[in-house]
Amino acid sequence: MDTAALKKTWALAETLGDEVPLYFYSHLFLSHPGLRSMFPVSMATQRDRLVGALGRIVSNVDQLDEVTAFIQQLGRDHRRFEVIAEHYDAVGASLLATLEHFLGDLWTEELAGDWAAAYGVIAGVMVQAAAESEQTSPASWSGQVVDVDRRGLDIVVVQVRPEPHLPFEPGQSVAVEVPARPRLWRYLSPANAPRPDGSLEFHVQLVPGGQVSSTIVRDLRPGERVRIGAAVGQELTLDERERERDLVMVAGGTGLAPLRAHLERLDQVWRSTGRAPRVDLFHGARVPSSLYEHRLLQDLSGRPWFTYTPVISDDPTYPGAKGYVGDAAADAGPWHGRLALVCGSAEMVRHTVRRLRAAGVAHDDVRFEQFATLDEDSHALHHHTHDPQPTELPQSEQGAYA
Repeated sequence: MDTAALKKTWALAETLGDEVPLYFYSHLFLSHPGLRSMFPVSMATQRDRLVGALGRIVSNVDQLDEVTAFIQQLGRDHRRFEVIAEHYDAVGASLLATLEHFLGDLWTEELAGDWAAAYGVIAGVMVQAAAESEQTSPASWSGQVVDVDRRGLDIVVVQVRPEPHLPFEPGQSVAVEVPARPRLWRYLSPANAPRPDGSLEFHVQLVPGGQVSSTIVRDLRPGERVRIGAAVGQELTLDERERERDLVMVAGGTGLAPLRAHLERLDQVWRSTGRAPRVDLFHGARVPSSLYEHRLLQDLSGRPWFTYTPVISDDPTYPGAKGYVGDAAADAGPWHGRLALVCGSAEMVRHTVRRLRAAGVAHDDVRFEQFATLDEDSHALHHHTHDPQPTELPQSEQGAYA
């Protein structure tokens, strides 16, 4: 398999802009009209998510060993769409037809075979993972909204109780669908460690134009039921060894959620054992009112192992740390030997990752979400190369950390 040719031809296809996804969806829906109902009524927010993600995943098939676990998680997660093996075949056929249409004479029989083989590898991993998960878990979970706490005009903290219990690790994300926005899914990170009652806490910030975030922030009410997908993501999780390492956490806005989940687990361990690693958290917001967990984090600062630094970027009268949260975190070092967890907007993550590495944090010790789609409700950066952005099949209003 000529992976260099896959990368080269996908890079060429990406230069063609909206024409590629438009052709792809036209081919998919004309050849398999039954799949149309799996997508939102309005395709305006879909844009190039699926075809773009597919191209990036498949053209980087030579890196499969690095992301196999994530691809398996996607396969399990896609059961909530009632995706079956035949659907992967249909999507693959439309992807190849799209590339053939736009590449013209460059589309040789050999290149077609390589693309088909690479896509088959990815699809096979996802199908097998989905089949295995059918034996142990539901395709999706129904969750009852038990509390909605509006923290100002644009941030809400939502408590949801899924049925049955939904297994997850702090740092992972789950896709959520609200009744008012059917087939529009948004990834959210639980802001809590696993609880005995199985409840999940979500932090959601309104994003201008975001259909799901605006509905949750403005309209969601206790008693409503939402649908939740399987937990996915690994980059912000900690294994047993990593839980003992000293940490520096840097969050922007509701990017605090997965980091807060870790803090909750660490605090539980400290209260039961008297031991916890050193943790320094920097939480950035534009204005002080957006520090929506300020009181809780101040209270947690009474722990001997935890330090909290709020950082405000857009209010010059703020008496505390001002500017970009990534600058504040890097300047407060040195952080040699620390494991850094970073979550926030794409721009904030890029800046923070660059500053922390320049400040001496080892390259592999700076952790941030590896995969997602950047769109109207998305604010996560995902691959260490800042390049591949795979998403789910067939639809997501991805936005783990708006």
